[in-house]
Amino acid sequence: MRRALPGALLVLLLGYAAIHGTIWLHARERLAHPPAQAADVALVLGNRAYRDGRPNPCLTGRVDAAVALARAGLVRQLVFSGGVDREDGRIEAEVMQQHARAAGYAGPLLLEPVSQSTRENLSMSRPLLEAAGVKRVIVVSEPYHLWRVERLARATGFDRRFEVQYAAAPTTCWQRWGMAFRGALREPLAIVNNAVNGYLH
Repeated sequence: MRRALPGALLVLLLGYAAIHGTIWLHARERLAHPPAQAADVALVLGNRAYRDGRPNPCLTGRVDAAVALARAGLVRQLVFSGGVDREDGRIEAEVMQQHARAAGYAGPLLLEPVSQSTRENLSMSRPLLEAAGVKRVIVVSEPYHLWRVERLARATGFDRRFEVQYAAAPTTCWQRWGMAFRGALREPLAIVNNAVNGYLH
């Protein structure tokens, strides 16, 4: 039993490293190839609203990326998806809305203020987008988040209902090694959890 434990740990570490490497390479690819075609909306996926009493740069950076898409004429409308932050009680979609307005975005907005996970971001935004007549969507999130987002979109049928592109937000979370490491550390665990629950295809 004791001899098997180191071997099992090695297998787990190798599996984790493989997932981590896949996420990282995919993130770099998405950053290098931003969306090139216009869409109806940019759908920004939620994240923790605040850190240390200040807006979470992982979240506001996603909003900034969506605002940049709007200013470039690639989207006509922004959609923010994210429910109540369990740590401070704020609604992520509303925090994103406030940041977008403060950043000077004056265009149309839609809020999905209930979802509590990436999977719910997609599933709960879908009827909102359908009601608005949306056909083309650019999904905006953290670079290392997008590998899982794309597979969840496939598993839920989101990318069959809409023409979907993906935008990797070059946030300070990505640019600062410590925050990027923490995000990439948690993301493989989220992938394993989603796979175990049958959410990924």
